[in-house]
Amino acid sequence: MSFREMRRFRQQLSQEECEAVLHRRTSGVLAVTGDNSWPYAVPLSYVYQDGAVFFHCAKAGHKLDALRREPRASFCVIDQDKVIPEKYTTVYRSVVVFGRMFILEDEAELRRGVEALAQKYYPQGTPEELEAEISGSLGHMVILKMDISHMTGKESRELTEARNK
Repeated sequence: MSFREMRRFRQQLSQEECEAVLHRRTSGVLAVTGDNSWPYAVPLSYVYQDGAVFFHCAKAGHKLDALRREPRASFCVIDQDKVIPEKYTTVYRSVVVFGRMFILEDEAELRRGVEALAQKYYPQGTPEELEAEISGSLGHMVILKMDISHMTGKESRELTEARNK
């Protein structure tokens, strides 16, 4: 499988920088092939762990229908976006990942995904609170896993220049 090379390669983030953005942020936009081949993009909370992205969602809906038809998707996370009006530009950094989505069914994998999400969004929770939340929510949600095929990140020229000084 081949992906396009970044045109402005000097502004490309390294793999480590892309992963740092994914660890740092809490939401992004998942894009799938929706009904009648229309693009469907939806903001989601996520966790990046072990080279994959995990999401949770309801047991039914547009997103799941789309993923059952076509498991390939992309996910975009914006790390920084500051408008500089007087220069007619923005100072930005973002990451886009492409991969195949899987609806987790194995109980151990499901639990691992829910635990990772819970720990990211409520790291101060006690083991008892974590277990209560997991036990109470597992039957009401679906855990999705994106196995990443390609990851790329880019930042504005201003950020690249500042980092290279």
